[in-house]
Amino acid sequence: MPDFGLRAGLKTTYLWAAVTALGVVAGYAAVLLANPRHFYTDDTEAQYVPLWLDIGRHLREGKFPGVAPEEWMAGNYLVEGQASVFNPPQLLIAFLAPSFDNLAVLATLVKLAYSIILALGVFRVCREYRAHPAWAAVAGVAFCFSGWLLFLDQASWVLGLAGTAWLTHAWASGVRYARGRSGPVPVFVFLFFAITVGYVWPGIESALMIVAVAAGEWVYQRTPWPAVRVLLAAGCAGAAGLMTYLPGILSADVTWRTADDMINNDGFMTVPWSESLNASLPSTLPSFNSWFGLIQPMPMVYIAWFLIPALAFIDWKATAQTFRASAAAVIFAGFALMWTAGPAAFGPLRWPARVLPMLALALLILCCILLSRHGALTNWRLRCGIAGGLVLVLLARSVSSAPSNRIWTHIGAAAAVAVLGVLILLLYAKRGRTAACAALLASIAPIAYYQVDSTYPHPMSWNLPESRSEAQALFPDFDGTTLQLGNSGIFPGDAKDLTGVYSSLVVGLYAADLGLDYVNGYTPIGHDAFSQRTCMRWEGSTCPEAFDKIFAPEPVTGVPLVDLMKVDRVTLMRLVYPDARDTPPPPGWHWVDYPPNDKWIWVLERDTGPISTDNGRIAHTAGVEAVSVSETENTSTVRVTSEHGGRVTFARLAWPGYRAELDGREHDYEALDDIFVSVQIPPGTENAELMITWRPPGMYLGLATFVLGLIGIGVLQLLYIRNRPRPRHEPEDPKSEPPSTTDRTDHASEKYAPSLA
Repeated sequence: MPDFGLRAGLKTTYLWAAVTALGVVAGYAAVLLANPRHFYTDDTEAQYVPLWLDIGRHLREGKFPGVAPEEWMAGNYLVEGQASVFNPPQLLIAFLAPSFDNLAVLATLVKLAYSIILALGVFRVCREYRAHPAWAAVAGVAFCFSGWLLFLDQASWVLGLAGTAWLTHAWASGVRYARGRSGPVPVFVFLFFAITVGYVWPGIESALMIVAVAAGEWVYQRTPWPAVRVLLAAGCAGAAGLMTYLPGILSADVTWRTADDMINNDGFMTVPWSESLNASLPSTLPSFNSWFGLIQPMPMVYIAWFLIPALAFIDWKATAQTFRASAAAVIFAGFALMWTAGPAAFGPLRWPARVLPMLALALLILCCILLSRHGALTNWRLRCGIAGGLVLVLLARSVSSAPSNRIWTHIGAAAAVAVLGVLILLLYAKRGRTAACAALLASIAPIAYYQVDSTYPHPMSWNLPESRSEAQALFPDFDGTTLQLGNSGIFPGDAKDLTGVYSSLVVGLYAADLGLDYVNGYTPIGHDAFSQRTCMRWEGSTCPEAFDKIFAPEPVTGVPLVDLMKVDRVTLMRLVYPDARDTPPPPGWHWVDYPPNDKWIWVLERDTGPISTDNGRIAHTAGVEAVSVSETENTSTVRVTSEHGGRVTFARLAWPGYRAELDGREHDYEALDDIFVSVQIPPGTENAELMITWRPPGMYLGLATFVLGLIGIGVLQLLYIRNRPRPRHEPEDPKSEPPSTTDRTDHASEKYAPSLA
């Protein structure tokens, strides 16, 4: 049983933990009232949920996901990393995913679970720094509905949400371990979960967080050894989780994500520090360069309406000891603030605005700790005046960021913040801390509703169908492997629905929702050569020249790319190729009608019928007789005979990690045209077994570091058990508890005004 209690009793602590979870549920209900699809948006609908379905099908068939050759550059699950194949919670989600027909329900339930875990993680961090459970609950719920988290990580980038959830628990467990209240295993487990989600940002942020915790504990305890213990436990987790990123690192040379330009700054998705002055106005629309231009359509930098005004009600003179005890939050906030301002790219890491949740996390934790331990109403007139001035600063900054047609909206929001602040102060004066914190919690959901309703529909939504069965019933039942040529960027906005473009066109990994095999997919990593030859983009779109490219002969074999890929069907988006049907089809192909789905597409199919399952994945032979013996996603086994020598080319993208064996002996292979796995067969070969196998680059190194990580954490746990330190108790802070056991105080005079604790 986790020990959240430091001063408050366990009953009180668990009660407020339950309130935290209920606060998240209430916030989700408010968001869904404003937009039922909010949590099924953008990458969630086009990448993550279909990926869960794909991984889940593999798991249910008893297969470990490796490569999906038919998906080509989007089909390398381990290089992508975001398939999370080494992350136990994500594997559980993937295993359950195929049982859901309504994918919006699946996404919402997953994100609700992660958000509750996240809120409780923030709650734990605040408690470890001796915040009262009521204030810890406020921090936990408020963080879940801060701007970036609500509109991007929760709406779209779900692995950012998942990684942050585990990061907060690792933070709390790191403090507990450093202060002798727990062992190293929880630190290891939570960090391992954060690292192996496969989304690199939580991994990097977890490293920064652990460094901040270690530095903070050194400052607080004035000895380096607790910090060393925390860093060692984190190092074990990093070693164990390294296998998640090794395939991507060792395959980087063939992808888009090279590190040729280590550091550059074009200002894209970098956030000026001045935007911090927008953090407490719900209507704020910050200004920085992104996909949406200079003025953002969502309150990405919003944190909590009370954060900045509350600074006026902290007794700053008494905070020195608390700042020392919670120095990690200060250091972590500094890291985040520096990173969000640039550079725009640090090697493969780009878009530093993604660190905004870490800034919000650190500031909310600090704010609620300080309010809990050093909140004050003495000199209340002066403090209220300062708070009012801070609200005016918020108003001025938000009006400056987005002045056009928003002035009265910002004025209304500033007035609402002022009124809410007065009500909370009056409620505290009359009813005490519990009522005030409960009211703060109650204010979060309505603001989330307002913000989501104001941005409806979500600016990043693809509006993909929610029901798999309904989508499958309307979409053509394309057998074999299909390649789509088109541009999702020009889908008409009023046609992005089940009866419109999604009746016959795919975007991202939508084909996985339908249970169909498409070359097109979603990949943030890409394969550079394949992308250049087909001009395929990250979400599966292609350029108009793609038609000529795929039917052009490959230089060595003289065979068109579409044949070497063993594609059975090519669909052409009519908006891109309006006159395609007026020209004769390429040799060996014919035009096919698929009424009523042909409103949006032209369809080319082979005269000979599907070839994708013909003779395994053998795509072309020259001077070789080759017969497929067996096929799996990761392995092709063929019988080859060649009197004078020749070549066998496979319909497999030449990712790093492939190896060839001829009659059990290692044999060279090459990447034909930098794309296809191809093997030269020596003269005189007769009925030999050629095996092509893919395994993740760095697999053995990853397994070795995983075992070392487990051994290391085992040693640390044994040392902890043998030399268990006495828990470090912080000195009592007379201002951290109210003087009255009934949680109410006589407020008759300013002289005896209470703290906000």
